[in-house]
Amino acid sequence: MAIGHLFFYVSIAVLFYCYAGYGILLFFINAFTKQFAKKSTEKTTDELPHVTLIVAAYNEELIVEQKVINTLALDYPVEKLSIVFITDGSTDNSVSIIRRFPGVTLLHEDERKGKYAAIKRAMREVRTPVVVFSDANTILNSDCINRIVGHYKNPVIGGVAGEKKILANPEVGAVGQAEGIYWQYESLLKRLDAGFYTVVGAAGELFSIRTRLFKEMDDHIILDDFVISMQVCLQGYRIAYEPGAYATETASSSLREEEKRKIRISAGAYQSVGYLISCLNIFKYPLLSFQYISRRVLRWFFCPVSLVILLVMNIKLVYDQPGVLLFTVLLYAQCFFYLLAFAGWLFLRKGKRAGLLAIPFYFVFMNYCLVKGFIRFLKKKQTVLWEKSIRQVL
Repeated sequence: MAIGHLFFYVSIAVLFYCYAGYGILLFFINAFTKQFAKKSTEKTTDELPHVTLIVAAYNEELIVEQKVINTLALDYPVEKLSIVFITDGSTDNSVSIIRRFPGVTLLHEDERKGKYAAIKRAMREVRTPVVVFSDANTILNSDCINRIVGHYKNPVIGGVAGEKKILANPEVGAVGQAEGIYWQYESLLKRLDAGFYTVVGAAGELFSIRTRLFKEMDDHIILDDFVISMQVCLQGYRIAYEPGAYATETASSSLREEEKRKIRISAGAYQSVGYLISCLNIFKYPLLSFQYISRRVLRWFFCPVSLVILLVMNIKLVYDQPGVLLFTVLLYAQCFFYLLAFAGWLFLRKGKRAGLLAIPFYFVFMNYCLVKGFIRFLKKKQTVLWEKSIRQVL
């Protein structure tokens, strides 16, 4: 087989496995193992644990009052729920707004060192066995804490990943449609991941860990939620998935704002690989490494490159072997796919709903942001003190 053929088929295999094959594989594995799974006979207590809810808020005066009211209204015993807001570096009215609520503990320092530094400082004040993290710009469902703590009856569970939901306003913009479709896909994979072994990284909108499993690291971490949750897995525990606990947030106000957010996340993803190098040890963490490489490493490092290689090699193969129908069909299919993605971009750029065109667009968009994020990571231009993305107002 010529080298061109090898690159061509390997690229197809990588892309298929990352975006479809891995999920299909887990589906059948989960279905098979479920037939032989034994029901747990372990006796557990129904007593609810004490919980601390930490919200890191930087200049969130537009939504922080709504967030405080939302957290105070959560359906969990008041005497067992401590609520902590940390507003380090905020220069707006967030501090004065939070101080109006006596049921909330406020931590504030004038210097802004980044979200992870703020969380680390807040964690030093936590005295409960369970801690829940949530972003300031999200609204939680009232039963989320109850749903989360139920998983801790299982001693192998070290953390719980909640669900992220996108609330889009079609009168403001259509970016939320594409973002919402993406998160539905991610939620499906989280469900499959949890059924196999563990969720591979939680989202900061809503997740929880056992307090004792929090390990302090340096302040330069960009994706704090991902690293914190993966550190739990490295200690031999699993992250459960609870779709019944969800955080709702509005979509980015524009495609430019969504791009800014995605590039920052991508840069943080590449940085996190260095912090989580142990996750690549397939001998010490066989299941975790399999999931981490399949779900994260391959997608971050190999998929953007595979897209380029696949197109270039396909063009070369059609030119060298014009009579091979397979190569010709796949090249037309690729061109048609990118044409659909371009059409989706035109719709979203103008603030119009793209319908099914949002799927090919967001696929290309994510890989584009991964490339830009990797470049930013290499140039060390992404700091923990990023500019907030502007969200839609409902």
